[in-house]
Amino acid sequence: MAAVIYQTNKKTGIAYAYESISHWDKEKQQSRSKRKCIGRVDPGTGEIIPTRKRTTPTVGERKKRGPVPVTWTARRFYGATYLLDRIGEDTGVTEDLKACFPRSYRQILSIAYYLILEDKNPLSRFPRWAALHRHPHGEDIPSQRSSEIFASITEESMQRFFRCQGKRRVDREYLAYDSTSISSYSKCLRQVHYGKNKDHELLAQINLALLFGQQSRLPFYYRKLAGNIPDVKTLRKLLSDMNTPGYEKIKVVLDRGFFSAANINDLYRHHMKFLIAAKLSLKLVTTHLETVRDTMRRWTRYHQAYQLYTFSLPVAWDYVRERPRKSDTIKADRRMYLHLYYSPERALEDENAFNSWMADLQEELVSDRRHPDHERHYAKYFEVRSTPVRGTKVIAKEDALAAAKRNYGYFALVSNEIKDAVEALEIYRNKDLVEKAFDNLKERLNLRRVAVSSEQSLDGKLFVQFIALIFLSYITKRMQDNNLFKDYTLQAVLDDLDVIECFEVPGRKLQVGETTKRQMDLYAKLGIIPPASLQ
Repeated sequence: MAAVIYQTNKKTGIAYAYESISHWDKEKQQSRSKRKCIGRVDPGTGEIIPTRKRTTPTVGERKKRGPVPVTWTARRFYGATYLLDRIGEDTGVTEDLKACFPRSYRQILSIAYYLILEDKNPLSRFPRWAALHRHPHGEDIPSQRSSEIFASITEESMQRFFRCQGKRRVDREYLAYDSTSISSYSKCLRQVHYGKNKDHELLAQINLALLFGQQSRLPFYYRKLAGNIPDVKTLRKLLSDMNTPGYEKIKVVLDRGFFSAANINDLYRHHMKFLIAAKLSLKLVTTHLETVRDTMRRWTRYHQAYQLYTFSLPVAWDYVRERPRKSDTIKADRRMYLHLYYSPERALEDENAFNSWMADLQEELVSDRRHPDHERHYAKYFEVRSTPVRGTKVIAKEDALAAAKRNYGYFALVSNEIKDAVEALEIYRNKDLVEKAFDNLKERLNLRRVAVSSEQSLDGKLFVQFIALIFLSYITKRMQDNNLFKDYTLQAVLDDLDVIECFEVPGRKLQVGETTKRQMDLYAKLGIIPPASLQ
């Protein structure tokens, strides 16, 4: 006797229909039944949608190239995944993934699509999303299967992908480089250590370094580092890694955390072009700043667009390279360009903050509520006199206060290629896109805390999230270029397009549902040709 039984998956909320066939077991002398899944239940109509029948190709049989043919009738959401399909083509991500991961590139893309469209949702919700959306893989990817996919992503294949992506744009633009910390609950990962956590969390961490194109605003390389390595030491690791993909003519943009004599020497040694922020306390900077401090603040050196004064001059860098094998040291001068800036607005902000801080220190001294961490600052900026009759008298050290304020509003950049101060500033200010990329990784792509238990799973998951970051960065750039953030959030754009449906019928061309004028305009501003609709 056959009967249909309905059962709902508690994790995904999807209801499935099973054919139950009863029979009599002579050995156990009892009634038994066998179940076979025959389809999922449409939540709206209650209709049973048959599951896809899997067939194994015979030996020697070749699968036809091109899209997988539709074998069942379905209506699915398509607008947002269509957008991601086109971005994958434009950036070359789909082509490069197919070349480097021929067996799993569709699954990698589908998981990346899910991470983008289902903000912060865990992968356990993927089956529900997959049942409602058209996506590259076209089938469900259970949690166990996704873990297998992550573990199958090898270092060699990832490096091949980085090489493919790098060849598309690495020679044409500066690359912003930065690192961030990612907290982890796992104690089994080799690179998880306690270090300076940039999110101020009391957890062990790993560090993630990222290279980002300044013009394309797309990430193309990342590297996982031990959590106890400070920023100033990660650059040497990057330089050694750059030899693996075979990149040439690399140009990097770095913040002050990476400035050290060893790093600058390494950059020269590897013949890399660089732009890096320098501390004003460096002798290289202070020596030249004192000579041009008055002349650089003339009106002719004022840049109206950025509302600051600029000054550039060539300087000599004392290059040093030790050669242990030959037991000698090479010393020489290398040309460098020093760019100095003075911002009146920044100077005012710094001075106001400093004055408030001095007022707080003075109040602590007068009220005799001294803080142990502030003793060094008390001694530097104030003189305290106490008498039985007059009590405590706090006198500010004017020379120390003036010295502290002397460099407010000034900052410096150095480069071995860029001669113009404004050009250098424009390139450096674009570096904040790396910070935004890290925010996307941690918040939207659910990477604030890593809970995986194996190195292979972690490496694979990071790579898939990196793929998702490329798509997000592409959309963000287009939205910024077309001023869309004035009226939309990124999620609002994706949601607006996501509701466009497609209708799949075996043996017939894919049909796309109606699209509104606003949706058509969104596609156009994102640089994508809209799908052909039923209109």
